[in-house]
Amino acid sequence: MKIAFDVDVIKGLGITKMVEQVADWGYKYIEQSPHPQINPFYKHPKAGRDVLAEYQRALKATGVEISSFIVVYRWSGPGEDRRRAAVKNWRRMIEIAVEMGVQVINTELAGNPNEPEICEELWYQSMEELLPIIEREGIRMEIQSHPWDFCELSNETADMVKSLRSDNVTYLYSVPHTFYYDQGRGDIGNMLRYAGSDLSHVLIADTMNHTRPCRYIVNPPGVDAAVHQHMAIGEGEVDFATLFQTLRDMEFASRTFKVGGESIICTSLFGYPERMPAQAVATRERIEKELLSK
Repeated sequence: MKIAFDVDVIKGLGITKMVEQVADWGYKYIEQSPHPQINPFYKHPKAGRDVLAEYQRALKATGVEISSFIVVYRWSGPGEDRRRAAVKNWRRMIEIAVEMGVQVINTELAGNPNEPEICEELWYQSMEELLPIIEREGIRMEIQSHPWDFCELSNETADMVKSLRSDNVTYLYSVPHTFYYDQGRGDIGNMLRYAGSDLSHVLIADTMNHTRPCRYIVNPPGVDAAVHQHMAIGEGEVDFATLFQTLRDMEFASRTFKVGGESIICTSLFGYPERMPAQAVATRERIEKELLSK
């Protein structure tokens, strides 16, 4: 199992210092989330030669590796123009991943929850175009549902992954999205078990249950938005005891996949960069204790 750190919270440091910081916190792997110089949200990948060369030098100097890229594109529309542009972005991002020797790209369903049927149809259309490419290039595409995606439910998203019947497409469970995944119940053990053998990646952070009264106050009332957090373990309402026990029962830490190798677990804390020197290390140590018996 690869233990990675999502560098979104420190992307402002610049490429070299970002990699060095991850190494200083004791991580061997980086999960490269959207970065303005590499793989920006929704837009065409940038990743110029100089940026990738700097990145590769920093990785070599520190011994850190990239476990995975995160990309977010409008590949499920709802507009066809947006979908076609997203597929073009995907094609380029796959080329970059191959160039960097990274076999795993994870992503979100995106789309619009107010138009789920249209978005699902367009998502399958995008997958029909992209699946032959990722299979040819040996990429593992990991899919999660995200708050305000066209599908926010964990089990339904796992069914979509399973429907593709491909070793190159697996499921990612994002712990801070737990209360969106089953409409506020938070039955994390059931959802992990439902994903079953397709579960290849887990994002670690805590969050409050947005369905409970006054956990979040958004004005004006009834605004069409999704609110969640990525806090340190214990700062929210996720049942981490059940999470780690279920992952142990599923032998998640020892899983390997036909494409992309080992399973991945990633520290995914946002919002408080000033707390990262303590929280990044504490989260890594908790993962090691719970899943690797360190």
